[in-house]
Amino acid sequence: MIFVEKLQALRQLMVAKKVDAYIITAADPHISEYLPAHYKAIPFACGFTGSAGTLVITQNFAGLWTDSRYFTQAETQLSGTGYELVKLKVPHTSEYINWLLEVLPKGAKVGFNHQLITVALALEMQNSLTQREIEIIDVDFISTIWTDRVGLPQANAFLIGEEAAGLTISAKINQVRDALKLNGADYHFISSLDDIAWLFNLRGKDVDYNPVVLSFALIAPADVKLFINTQKLLQTDINILNQQGITLHPYYKVTEALKNLPKDAQVFIDPKRTCFGLYQCLPPNTKIISGINPSTHLKSLKNNTEINHIGKAMLNDGVALTKFFKWMEDHLGKERITEWSAAEKLATFRAEQTSFVGLSFNTIAGYNANGALPHYSVTAESNQEILADGLFLVDSGGQYLYGTTDITRVMPIGNCSSSQADDYTLVLKGLIEGSKLIFPEGTKGYQIDSICRKPLWEHAINFGHGTGHGIGFFLNVHEGPQNISPANVDIAFKPGMVTSIEPGIYRPGKHGVRIENLVLCIPQGNSEFGDFLTFETLTLCFIDTTIINKALLAPDQIAWLNRYNQMVFEKLQPILSDEEAEWLKVKCQPI
Repeated sequence: MIFVEKLQALRQLMVAKKVDAYIITAADPHISEYLPAHYKAIPFACGFTGSAGTLVITQNFAGLWTDSRYFTQAETQLSGTGYELVKLKVPHTSEYINWLLEVLPKGAKVGFNHQLITVALALEMQNSLTQREIEIIDVDFISTIWTDRVGLPQANAFLIGEEAAGLTISAKINQVRDALKLNGADYHFISSLDDIAWLFNLRGKDVDYNPVVLSFALIAPADVKLFINTQKLLQTDINILNQQGITLHPYYKVTEALKNLPKDAQVFIDPKRTCFGLYQCLPPNTKIISGINPSTHLKSLKNNTEINHIGKAMLNDGVALTKFFKWMEDHLGKERITEWSAAEKLATFRAEQTSFVGLSFNTIAGYNANGALPHYSVTAESNQEILADGLFLVDSGGQYLYGTTDITRVMPIGNCSSSQADDYTLVLKGLIEGSKLIFPEGTKGYQIDSICRKPLWEHAINFGHGTGHGIGFFLNVHEGPQNISPANVDIAFKPGMVTSIEPGIYRPGKHGVRIENLVLCIPQGNSEFGDFLTFETLTLCFIDTTIINKALLAPDQIAWLNRYNQMVFEKLQPILSDEEAEWLKVKCQPI
């Protein structure tokens, strides 16, 4: 069934059920960013493969609402499908609600699958639409027409020990319980997979790139329940969980457990990471206490054990990247290398490293114009041969048993224009300014964001994505609660947070530049003005200096760059071959 036929089938079901607008979200019941194949409804319905978007269908219009990262991709993928791109003015917002208010008459019905939408978004829609006497109902038309849908993943799962995680499961649960007491809650329902993975020292393969397991958790005053397919676990791991005071229950039993909570229960939930369908299972008189999951805050603060292990992962990643860029330089012009084959080669070098588990996201390998697409994903149709002319952007990362990596580098190849050199240098300035920043305790991500963007703003340049995101410990490559972006996120940076810094410049049809390192927030010192923090750079991969416009760099920025490249060489040289070390030494020469 082609996309136009699927759209027609959905509209026929809408007529039959008297639904005036049908919404399809990019979500699963755990509100995950990356989805198991079973829940990839948007690619099934319209072919769009970006990680952020919402489909809204009426009898007269079908649109995909997404943000600027995906405008070019969406226009290409939606061609001929019957869907149109609707460009979000503000990323990560539900602007289609206002559109529905404009086009739907009083008494209309809006349907969506309540299992695949957050509590926060569902309540926002309910509050907005019911004021116009528009009803929202729970419907799942996708399952009706998706006849060859794959089942839920059944991959094995496993526990990581205290020697890797730094804390026992029971110690983490006690930390969460302390937070619940402060919030006046006696129960806590968790459905976000990375929170559960952190809390139970649990890892798996149910979602591509994210080492998580489909599961739910319910913390009660006297016990802790984990809802999971126990066939995924070894008996030894089940015994460990039981010894830590955790009882295991079938995955699908979660709805029954929620319905059977005491009527006077005070339940803490994260409304942005809990689906509306499970929220509706709570007894009517339940007191809901809303907030960010306590585990989200706790896991963002890496302990010393995790920090030490992350350092090992960075060494492994640095070796793989050095081997890759040397291979690129040695083989370009001598054999045919494409975006696809380069990404595959990089994955091969990572796979050779100790404790490698898999990639942390789909590698973005964009040559020249394709590098101008921030979330570019190479396909058979878009795959470009990399020639000795221009810029090659590689954004990639690995999952290791002892950490998660995410790095972007731009490789100048052959002839590069002065415009490309200037863009490269300005992006580097933004990275350096964020990396060497010293800031007072209590500083938020949006304050740091403006400092990273300042070198670009001075040249009337900006970019449409955030400057940085949190990183998990052998967990999701995107993690909260902190970030670095223009959004007014009320989360202060604290020692132990690992975050990316990744400014960029994108010139559609020409080239893209993004340079990304991971940094650890650490104490800097104190004075009569209070405590101050700074960043320690964790990523170990040289920053190419061959096309830098040195005139655009201040002396302190040049000094930072030289120190960074020297550190990269000193840490990687002992674990490289003599030939690789000599090659890297040249790349790390001061400018």
